[in-house]
Amino acid sequence: MKKLVFLFVLAITFTSCKNDAKKENSEDTVETKDGRTAKQSDGLTLLQGEFVYYADAAVLQTNSQIYGVVLNNKVNELNKQAAAFKKEPTDFVMVEVRGKITPKPANEEGWENRVEIKEILNISALNTQAENVVKLGTK
Repeated sequence: MKKLVFLFVLAITFTSCKNDAKKENSEDTVETKDGRTAKQSDGLTLLQGEFVYYADAAVLQTNSQIYGVVLNNKVNELNKQAAAFKKEPTDFVMVEVRGKITPKPANEEGWENRVEIKEILNISALNTQAENVVKLGTK
């Protein structure tokens, strides 16, 4: 009987130690499946994709979706920072931003989802291959 009680107490001790370690590590989780982090429960979503801003319109294209971008001061700031990576004004750049995704109002034209950029995390040049790029214009 003493052995059974000892094993029971030992099992409870190891189980409780394992749960404590998991709770501490869960706060260090980088991303969840919806793109949010555990420490960032502010309703913003992490988006990574190709961004272009031209003639008062901005678009963000991720691997799975295309978003119309709400024009605000962050978009202007992002476009200024992206200018260093562009050769032409219509070139795309890779961005990593956090923003609020909303559906498009029924009476407006454009993409079915919109994103309002709240934070700019990273900007880099788009890795293009010459045979996949279409250039418009005269020679």
